[in-house]
Amino acid sequence: MSRIGKQPIVVPAGVTITVGDKEITVAGPKGSLNVPVQQNTKTVVEDGKIIVTRANDEPESRAWHGLQRALLNNAVIGVTKGFEKQLEINGVGFRLQGGGKQIEMALGFSHPVKYTAPEGVDLKVDKMNIIVTGIDKQKVGQVAAEIRALKKPEPYKGKGIKYVDETILRKAGKAGKK
Repeated sequence: MSRIGKQPIVVPAGVTITVGDKEITVAGPKGSLNVPVQQNTKTVVEDGKIIVTRANDEPESRAWHGLQRALLNNAVIGVTKGFEKQLEINGVGFRLQGGGKQIEMALGFSHPVKYTAPEGVDLKVDKMNIIVTGIDKQKVGQVAAEIRALKKPEPYKGKGIKYVDETILRKAGKAGKK
């Protein structure tokens, strides 16, 4: 039995779950998300809990079992609390402005870099921090990764865009002559 898959998901008040043949719809106060039904899994909602079971004990079915439960759990958390990733910009001359759906950054290139967020993801600017929020965990993580990829932190001075909780392993610079 999958350790993750066998755990029931508690459905908070205000969240409705609709189980269909191809997808499961999770609706809550922040919006609604559709989760595709994975093969060889069965989802049942009873007594305010979501229970995911699998058809057989094949290794592939066991993998789908845990994935189905994790996707549903992320959808329930997303429509109730939402997800957030924070990025930090470090560097002399680096600037950040904007918010909402689009931000503009000066990252040491000869031109300003503009980034537009996809539907369902919001960007907030707080001094030199970017806060990415949304109800879909995958989209929030993808947007944060795309913004970080614009100027990855370098190991000598730590300049670039990094996650707030990320630590950059620093390298020593050139050694002087003896």
